[in-house]
Amino acid sequence: MTLETAERRMGWGLVAPALLWTAAFFVLPFVAMVALSFAHMEGREVVRGFDPGNYVRIFTDWTMLKALLNSLEITVVVTAVSVVLAYPLAAIIAFRVPARWQRLALLLAVLPFWTSYVVRSYSWLLVLGQNGVVNKALLGLGVIAEPLEIASTRAATVIGFVHFFVMLLTLTIYANLIQLSPNYARAAADLGAGRWATFRHVILPLTLPGVVTGAFLTFVLCIGDYITPQILGGNNELTLPQLIMLQLGRSGNFPLASALSVVLMAVVTLAYFASSRWLRLDRV
Repeated sequence: MTLETAERRMGWGLVAPALLWTAAFFVLPFVAMVALSFAHMEGREVVRGFDPGNYVRIFTDWTMLKALLNSLEITVVVTAVSVVLAYPLAAIIAFRVPARWQRLALLLAVLPFWTSYVVRSYSWLLVLGQNGVVNKALLGLGVIAEPLEIASTRAATVIGFVHFFVMLLTLTIYANLIQLSPNYARAAADLGAGRWATFRHVILPLTLPGVVTGAFLTFVLCIGDYITPQILGGNNELTLPQLIMLQLGRSGNFPLASALSVVLMAVVTLAYFASSRWLRLDRV
């Protein structure tokens, strides 16, 4: 046995447990879900077969199509707002906060992660409710005459999401910013570039991989989230995860729920390929 063969076998031996785990708990369940998505319901019974009717219904039934569009719209808005808010925060921590205080600043940034996801969502419900902090402050200042309907709206869902994902994006962007050598900015200044030109042509392109990585993570976690839209958005505007849970809990339509889940995974996959392709082009 040659050394190369021995190293190859050792490599396969090291990755085999992870491959088996992935196959057993992701690949096989996903294949089973795809197969179930082509079944249909007859009464309360699931009839196996190859029936694309569930997918046809998803893209022809306005309620289901609207749920998909709602999820995409909310996710795009949350991702964009989170990036816009997180980048300056990460830049301040990386460039303005002294090095000895940066760990403390990052610790404060990740404090929301220490709280239960459900607790955070209910906390925002208390803040944004009719008797919440926001309405009481606006009423006390005389800005409004009646409490605003903020809770159980899309705005409340977006606020809850942004509160969480800004911190996630701050960490990914900070990790890229802190690795930049100050010589890049000095070289740009020597060539006559101002602060804005240096940021637009030097700093931003070099940190875009971190921005896109954080944005993709935000997209994946946001579009597949059920808790925040359910608590903060209520049932006034259904998202795709909420629709899936309705099919499972109330209707018991597992084939349709499986088809909706496949569509959701397809959207995430498209987002992944778009992000990875963009990053490869950026590195050329």
